[in-house]
Amino acid sequence: MKYVTIAAAFVLSFIHLSTASFSGTPMTSDEINAAEFIDALPEGVSALTAKLQVLLDRAGANPGVIDGVAGENVTRAIRGFEEISGLEVHGIMNQDLWERLQSPEPVSLTYTITSEDLEKMVESIPTDYAEMAKMEWLGFTSGAEALAEKFHMDQNFLISLNPDARFVAGETIVVIDPGTQVMVEVSRIVADKSNERLVIYGVNDRPAIIYPATIESDSTPSPQGTHEIKGVAVFPTYAYDPDINFQQAENTEKLTIPAGPNGPVGSIWIDLTEPTYGIHGTPDPSKISKTSSHGCVRLSNWDAAELGKLVKPGIEVTFIEASSSIY
Repeated sequence: MKYVTIAAAFVLSFIHLSTASFSGTPMTSDEINAAEFIDALPEGVSALTAKLQVLLDRAGANPGVIDGVAGENVTRAIRGFEEISGLEVHGIMNQDLWERLQSPEPVSLTYTITSEDLEKMVESIPTDYAEMAKMEWLGFTSGAEALAEKFHMDQNFLISLNPDARFVAGETIVVIDPGTQVMVEVSRIVADKSNERLVIYGVNDRPAIIYPATIESDSTPSPQGTHEIKGVAVFPTYAYDPDINFQQAENTEKLTIPAGPNGPVGSIWIDLTEPTYGIHGTPDPSKISKTSSHGCVRLSNWDAAELGKLVKPGIEVTFIEASSSIY
């Protein structure tokens, strides 16, 4: 998206229908925790891939939504982990990488849903911006959606682990545990267009975190060169202006779209010095790095929230076409 009004102070603060099949006997938390790498990642949904995705997420090589499927985002995350670790980059899982990723903390656990998890729910989210503008808040539409985002999970994968759940307060469910915030003193950021990722560099000027990202489209390219971060807004409203942005549906008038995790820019806006551009969240994390954006850098809401707590005004963001040293 290209333009946003900052409704929140500058602070550091979905229903996805997967192509994978989640049928069959539900995985248990113990099965995910006990999974071990042998010689290759299995096809389809597996406890091993779910565990690997969590370990990569914890290591700063973010794989996108946790869905237990070894797709392209998992391969990119493996490459990212190799890059962060200073290893030769090939993107193929092996025993050495598996051992390097291990953590004493379980990757899956049981969680009791609280009333706070289900606050400010809405019945549905319209696709038309004019209808969105009539709402007060663009919140989650179900408990499953809210909990999936809380734990970085694909919604259908969460449901498959808990087929009898109603996702209501007081209910205990199986979730994955993405771990705690990765703390990095950010020195600079690179938006790598061709490889669809945002690379966060630490003080030693080495990659420290790599997020899958959606960057630009043919009709709405992202900026060129280097720009700076101006600030971070939590739950921003979105100012739609078809004369500046793109035209959505039949909407030819300016509109103010309310805030919320299901809004056009998600729950976080990281403003850039290039007018109307930023790094932001999304209402549909499953499509990150798989679809185009309207010129900005689109992350999952949880990655955008993590990054928003790490950055400060003045940090440079450089847009490049490709990182030839990696892929």
